[in-house]
Amino acid sequence: MAPPNKARMLKARFREPLHRICSLGTTYPSLNAMTDTNISNHDIYDDTLKQLLIDVTDLREEITAHASSRLDKYQAYYRAGVFNKSAVNLAHYLALRQFDLRHLQDRLAQAGLSSLGRSEASVLSTLDAVTDVLKRATDKSYSLDDKNPSESGFNRGLQLLEQHSIELFGPFHEHSKVHVMVTLATETAWDYELILALLDKGMTCARINCAHDDAPVWRNMIRNIRRAETETGKICRILMDLAGHKIRTGTVALGPPIHHIKVKKDARGAVIAKARLLLTANHGDRHNHVEGSGPLFQIPIPEALHSQLGPGCRLEFVDARGKARHLLVEQAESDKAWLASCGQNSYLESGCEVALVPTGSADEGDTNGRFNLGTFAGMPLEIRLFKNDLLLLTENDVIGQPAKYDENGALIQPAQIGCTLSSFSAKLKVGQPVWIDDGKLGTVVEAITGQGTLLRVNQVRSSGVCIQSDKGINFPDTQLGLPPLSEKDLQDLDFACTHADLIGFSFVETLADMDYLMAGLAKRNATELPIIAKIETNLALKNLPDIILGTIGRHSLGIMIARGDLAVELGSARLAEIQEELLWLCEAAHVPVIWATQVLESIAKKGVRSRPEFTDAAMAVRAECVMLNKGPYILDAIEALVNVMVRMQEHQRKKFSRLRALHW
Repeated sequence: MAPPNKARMLKARFREPLHRICSLGTTYPSLNAMTDTNISNHDIYDDTLKQLLIDVTDLREEITAHASSRLDKYQAYYRAGVFNKSAVNLAHYLALRQFDLRHLQDRLAQAGLSSLGRSEASVLSTLDAVTDVLKRATDKSYSLDDKNPSESGFNRGLQLLEQHSIELFGPFHEHSKVHVMVTLATETAWDYELILALLDKGMTCARINCAHDDAPVWRNMIRNIRRAETETGKICRILMDLAGHKIRTGTVALGPPIHHIKVKKDARGAVIAKARLLLTANHGDRHNHVEGSGPLFQIPIPEALHSQLGPGCRLEFVDARGKARHLLVEQAESDKAWLASCGQNSYLESGCEVALVPTGSADEGDTNGRFNLGTFAGMPLEIRLFKNDLLLLTENDVIGQPAKYDENGALIQPAQIGCTLSSFSAKLKVGQPVWIDDGKLGTVVEAITGQGTLLRVNQVRSSGVCIQSDKGINFPDTQLGLPPLSEKDLQDLDFACTHADLIGFSFVETLADMDYLMAGLAKRNATELPIIAKIETNLALKNLPDIILGTIGRHSLGIMIARGDLAVELGSARLAEIQEELLWLCEAAHVPVIWATQVLESIAKKGVRSRPEFTDAAMAVRAECVMLNKGPYILDAIEALVNVMVRMQEHQRKKFSRLRALHW
């Protein structure tokens, strides 16, 4: 073990200016000091290389000792206490990065040597390669047989990372070494052609977000993917993403009982997808709600009407604005429900009258009777907040309401919204930040009252933000003390262990959290199921080396950089820095990375191309997998992403710029 003060001496040496190349009190001239007439150019160069050899050798000795000390506490997590190459390399990398190496890098580069800037995947191999060159340059008696290379060659680290990527995500795309993950929309449960198109465009991994839909919908999604794999011969891994303790806003008070039927339109206003809903039989006062329908709105209809429906039937009605509209019956979803579509935006009133037009009828007024729809609830009220507005965050059983004002515009009661985390106020302190809806609304705790926590809005766009139910709430500076998995997560884990290829672990923060999930997998005989640890909080970020070192010796692991929640926790400027550090850290551990959140979001959601998003996508190809969120233009987004990946692969691999021939 090196003397206790050697690391400090080494750090101080690396901080010296470029013109002072110091070791243990000795000063050497720089390569630029060629004008000194008392020292020959050869002597200057030789002394400089000798000093670099001393520095690199001392550095290697120090990081080896530091890495060994770090690994000691993880011996119990590795079989027979023997660490794999990935764990050892990560420990070396963490030791290397305790030093500020910028001046050493500049001196190495001036000498025409590797500046250690691409050492992540094989730290010791990089140092040994530099040491070997320096020894050959400064010691005439040194031969190739004398060198002592590290156990793993320079390329071995990248080979391990590629091997682990294939184990997690399957074979790479035909023209790229980066996988494409897509979050599945609900309609993929019944739209098999969409699944086929996703695979054809380049999706190699499908993400099912357990925060949405339910087991019957997930089962249909998976059935379609497996069928498409069989028919196309392509492989598509399935990631089931446990929702975790996603703290959300509560229910908002409802307005008039009117359902706004919305079609999907392109940028020019042309309809590209009809709106769909379910017509369900209503026996007396009992509404037969159909499980597994996802977000499809369900309209109760009389049994007499339900029994007469068939594909091609039309239900004509006049909406709340007095406009003539109709619903087209498409197919039976079950013996209780019919799937219907509407080709125009409409405002359907609860209990309104509809006329049944039989299949194939073109005669105006040709109906099989008139019926009244059953009753349903209205749309939530709008709670819109602006900067400096007040918001009362309450317990979840309190219904959300917009602010109330008197006739003079004076505030009578601030807007309020419930929080799904019970007794949260007891954990908050005045002055702490609270973010709502993925950071769209920034607030600070102004007071804690008997009714809840009073928040003051301090960050919001000029047009304000409309708070809705089921939107995420972040408490970045508050210790909440929640268990790693919720009751819902444990139920979803039962399903995932049977159907998924990968498990997404939301809001993991410590190695103890990983132990909890691994124990849950073992209990379900699913120890071979890889875990994707989603890094979403500041605490998870701080504990990431511990999480990785304590996991990779016993379980297959991937890391997702959940940039949305991280941006809320850290701020956008800090995130830009951290996402780079996470890529380096995971490369050192040979752990595959998923680059997630808002990649080509404008294309996927609106069909609009954004230059900054393409720049972001180009950065994303340094990860092993890039995730796209669902949207009506998801096929265009996949095509654009694959195009970017293929192009960037010719120029860059990780931090290594590849100098292909330019055709200018």
